[in-house]
Amino acid sequence: MQKLNRASISAFNLPAEVQVGNLAKMPEKILQFGEGNFLRAFVEWHFQQITNAGMFNGSIVVAQPIAQGMAEMLNEQDCLYTCMLRGIQNAKLVEKYELITNISRALNSYSQWDELVKLAESEELEYIVSNTTEAGIVFDNSDKLTLQPPNSYPGKLTALLYARYQKFAGAVDKGLVIIPCELIEHNGKTLKKVVLQLAELWQLPKEFAQWIETANIFVSTLVDRVVTGYPKDEIEAIWEKLGYRDDLVVAGEIFHLWVLEGPQSLAERLPFKQAGLNVVWTDDQSKYRDRKVRILNGAHTAGIPVSYQYGLDTVLQMMENQVTGKFVTDAIYQEIIPSMNDDVQALTELADEVVNRFKNPYIKHYLLSILLNSSSKYRARVLPSVLGYQAKYGRLPKRLVFALACLLNVYSLGIIDNGVLKCKRGLEDFEMRDDLTTLELFVGIWQDYAQHQDLNKVATAMLAADNVWGMDLNSVGNLTATIASYLQDIKGSGVNNALQKL
Repeated sequence: MQKLNRASISAFNLPAEVQVGNLAKMPEKILQFGEGNFLRAFVEWHFQQITNAGMFNGSIVVAQPIAQGMAEMLNEQDCLYTCMLRGIQNAKLVEKYELITNISRALNSYSQWDELVKLAESEELEYIVSNTTEAGIVFDNSDKLTLQPPNSYPGKLTALLYARYQKFAGAVDKGLVIIPCELIEHNGKTLKKVVLQLAELWQLPKEFAQWIETANIFVSTLVDRVVTGYPKDEIEAIWEKLGYRDDLVVAGEIFHLWVLEGPQSLAERLPFKQAGLNVVWTDDQSKYRDRKVRILNGAHTAGIPVSYQYGLDTVLQMMENQVTGKFVTDAIYQEIIPSMNDDVQALTELADEVVNRFKNPYIKHYLLSILLNSSSKYRARVLPSVLGYQAKYGRLPKRLVFALACLLNVYSLGIIDNGVLKCKRGLEDFEMRDDLTTLELFVGIWQDYAQHQDLNKVATAMLAADNVWGMDLNSVGNLTATIASYLQDIKGSGVNNALQKL
């Protein structure tokens, strides 16, 4: 089967459902740090949509930010690849295929640093996008400008911005728009702070720091699309359907959300919304982040300890099961949404999307992987809904509290070995990973229970862990007694029967 590249593409008899982007040469307006699955199924896809709509004319240069990466693989296919999006849309299963064509070239930061500096000095360059993992935006005080390239992503960015500053003699109209997609809160503001720290560490001119502040725009973002990556288990069938071999196929869900915190002028320069995309430009993304964390992440975190102990293994199984599916949807619509002081219609529409996403049969999302670090996840994602619900209605949201009881029960199911909790679900072994201090505290409380057999003491001790929850949860009205009661049901008859009773 012929491999995908620009020379051979005209020979392919492409299926009608494969949409092809613009194959013409376009000015290199975007530098992207990162070549992984998410960026290719999210950022490239977004820019291709506005290009297809005739609203944008620019290509992307991909920079491989670490020594080992995919730049060579991209160049072997002339930076072409297929983006395959699948999911539920308008109550139907939908598959979409698009040939992404808007990457002009891929560079290795370590062997082609000079090329990146030339690009930074280009008149055409306008935007820098990144996703270098959550650990990528950190201040490294050992980094040096004299390294080619500097070690960290912020170091590389600072060096390139300084080269641009020098090239254009600090011209205000030559600043860039920097759009990080790393999964940290206030990623744009954090990246800007680190760049300024490095400029000071490297003793760069104060005028450069002023240029960073006044000529460049750092956009904080919230991104949302599940990208499962290369579909290796079904790739032969996909190639057969496409009619060509593509070693860079990337699969993801249809749903997408991109919230960008920046000036309205950027919404006109980057008309994603006008092209019909689920993109929000705002001066404060906090409510959008709160919606996602409380509804999407909160439903995951509440549903997983319940459903895993119920005997299920994936999110799809959780949603298809009559008992656990009802538990999760009722938790969303009857407890999480009512706990929030926000636009109920907007929350309900998001919840409807979340339920569809959870039911997507193309995404195999294992409950055990989501159970990772659940205590901190419960604190950030679910506890605000518990407290908000009680404050509004004077009573506890029983499903979200039952989820906490199920989570606390997990710590009773095993022993700590090499920093992980090794547990059993029936006859099946599994591992629960969490902060080691939390594991030691909670496992110790359950070991004491073996002596005193008092679940009220267990509930009181576990809820008192303010280092875990950010507060002593015994102060929440009736929570201690309710948790103890739920633990009594779980220990007495198992999660399945306790859930039926609930």
